[in-house]
Amino acid sequence: MPSCSRWSFDADTVRLPGFVNAHSHAFQRVLRGRTELRAKGHEADDFWSWRERMYQAATALDPEQLYVVSRQAFVEMALAGVTTVGEFHYLQHQPDGTPYDDESVLAKAVIQAARDVGLRIVLLRVAYARAGFGVEPNPRQRRFIDPSVEAFLTRVEALRSAVTRDPLVTVGVAPHSVRAVPRPWLEAIAASVTSGPVHAHVAEQPAELRACLAEHGRRPVELLADVGLLGPRFTGVHAIHLEPNEVQLLGAARANVCACPSTERNLGDGIVRADELLRAGAGVSLGSDSQAHIDLLDEARQLEGHLRLLRLSRAVLFPDDVSGPRESALGEVLLDALTTHGARSLGVDTTGDAVVIDRHHPSLVGVPDEALLSGVVLGAASAAIDEVVVAGRTIVSGGHHPLESESSRAFAALVRQLA
Repeated sequence: MPSCSRWSFDADTVRLPGFVNAHSHAFQRVLRGRTELRAKGHEADDFWSWRERMYQAATALDPEQLYVVSRQAFVEMALAGVTTVGEFHYLQHQPDGTPYDDESVLAKAVIQAARDVGLRIVLLRVAYARAGFGVEPNPRQRRFIDPSVEAFLTRVEALRSAVTRDPLVTVGVAPHSVRAVPRPWLEAIAASVTSGPVHAHVAEQPAELRACLAEHGRRPVELLADVGLLGPRFTGVHAIHLEPNEVQLLGAARANVCACPSTERNLGDGIVRADELLRAGAGVSLGSDSQAHIDLLDEARQLEGHLRLLRLSRAVLFPDDVSGPRESALGEVLLDALTTHGARSLGVDTTGDAVVIDRHHPSLVGVPDEALLSGVVLGAASAAIDEVVVAGRTIVSGGHHPLESESSRAFAALVRQLA
């Protein structure tokens, strides 16, 4: 079997490292197809009207229902080649904001769903303090909010202690965004969290920039640099609306950006300037975010495809220094986004993970060896994924997961119940 360092192939298969989904809100799988409309009273639909419909789902789910929804999302991820998921988790309390007796019961439900499916999970426990700068409290956010940063940090440590025995489960922290977390919280998190990944939504919407400037006189990345959060452990999710100096700040800090192209397209957010970020020295990973579509190969091709539309050019992410076949060089860049950069973003070792692709699938027939990687990343259907291995254990075989039928039945019943 010829080897191309990280990936290999023979006449029948292509073997890639496991894909890393660095940003997921598993519960949002219940929204698929339900938000593709213009809200009443709105001349145009946008992120903010979508967010109100998302809050309806966020307030509806109990721990058992959250498990069912999360398991369905994770089964779909496994079938799409995902071996590790970074779950950006902000459902913490009962719908009225009262803590459960076990303050981590919802996080544990999501973790259990991932482990039952066989995925490695990094539970990014979210810090959420408020609706925004100068904004009245939103009752639909009550189950997200902790009373203080000290309470948040205590709950993070309690959750970490509860999962230490499973080597495929880790806990990171996620100040939700600069609109939801004030500067004193950011400073306390930067001072207290000295290990593990730190993720935050950054510059997803222009309204966030205006609010940050009004409150701090700084743009979001500038504020994060001021409080000491930027660094190799930090990942800015989306990071769409950046000024050149913010791109340079992220690159100089060797920070990470997680692009979620299918969600960014679905919500009309904008386009991640991955070419500028990579040139500056930042890592760029991928996430399925809102679960409007779960296909990590497609996220990779959208990352490049959106840039082609923006730059009016082809092969935008093609590397300057090509050491192997030129036909697969762009595939190498996108494979980094699917694997290496995602693992760095989440602080995990994915040794022993693999995705095996069927070369005889119609979407790959006729692709020559020298163009094989680009052919897979930019052209293979997710149905070409035949086998998925996590830490040496096969969780998908013959293109199927053992839980897919059971999960689908339970999820369909839950959706009917919620309708």
